[in-house]
Amino acid sequence: MDKTAMFRLFRGWMQRYFSDDEAVMLFVLLLLAMGIIMAFGSMLAPVFAGMVLAFVLQGMVGWLEQHNVPHMMAVSLVFALFVAMLMVVLLLLLPLVWDQGVNLLNELPRMVTRGHLLLSELPEQYPGFVSEAQVNAWMEAASSQVANLGQWIVSFSLSRISGVVGLLIYLVLVPILVFFFLKDRKELLAWCSSMLPKERRMLKQVSEEMSQQIANYIRGKVIEIVIVGLVTFVSFVFLGLNYAALLGLLVGLSVLIPYIGAAIVTIPVAAVGLFQWGMGHDFIILMVVYGVIQALDGNVLVPLLFSEAVNLHPIAIIVAVLLFGGLWGFWGVFFAIPLATLVKAVINAWPGGEETATVDV
Repeated sequence: MDKTAMFRLFRGWMQRYFSDDEAVMLFVLLLLAMGIIMAFGSMLAPVFAGMVLAFVLQGMVGWLEQHNVPHMMAVSLVFALFVAMLMVVLLLLLPLVWDQGVNLLNELPRMVTRGHLLLSELPEQYPGFVSEAQVNAWMEAASSQVANLGQWIVSFSLSRISGVVGLLIYLVLVPILVFFFLKDRKELLAWCSSMLPKERRMLKQVSEEMSQQIANYIRGKVIEIVIVGLVTFVSFVFLGLNYAALLGLLVGLSVLIPYIGAAIVTIPVAAVGLFQWGMGHDFIILMVVYGVIQALDGNVLVPLLFSEAVNLHPIAIIVAVLLFGGLWGFWGVFFAIPLATLVKAVINAWPGGEETATVDV
């Protein structure tokens, strides 16, 4: 292909996808938003956190307003509930999880020793598959990892002493921002709309396609975390499993990462149960209960909460989690599916995107 043909091909591609002024404007706005997040994300993190929490709570405000509750009173009631839940988390849940985490770290050397005893029996039980040299190598690696973990925790704690001030700022700023985002939501949206061009067909199409779906996703994900974490905690307490609060929190947060989270969090749950009870009746009951929780979450709770969500292919979800999680950490993982939904909505609204709209991304 000569240079002239390549130029014609490139010009035709540009005319097809960037001849629409609205497409160019949407492209520039997306680049600008990504640039602001990349450059000022750490400084504006309290604002983003406040926006997310207000977005979650807005559904309750809207429900109260539909039942003839004045806007200001609805905002006040929802905000009071939010502050009460925040106090419960700060004063009850976090101290309990912290204590259990410290106890688990203190227990790690004894768990490693017991694991050595369990592994030392494998060469006798399975002589053709496991040798004593392999067991020794595994235990040396495990001991080294535990030592490295201890050093990392000490260095992490020392480096985060200065972050206490930042945490206090979060605890003060975020609730204030949540209140004003809820109170002045219409005014803020009107101000943002006034900054955009009057002709914004593509923006309207994208926002209509994703706004309700993302709202359902975020609220549903918060509800899923609470339900899964609470049910897991209650089940583990009933079974008498150690570190029930810590493991319940891990299982609840694991739903943020589709497919991968459940597999990863199974390791600490199984490890704690194995070192507490061994390969006995109680351990089997624990794994059955944990499996039932995961099955109910995937087959009952998720379809109920996310029936309105966009149907994304598992590969698209995993790629989004890896990509946005690598860019923005926790928030990238949390918003991986909404951001993937945004990408799909933009593709469908883009000139020429009609041809790909029928493809289930």
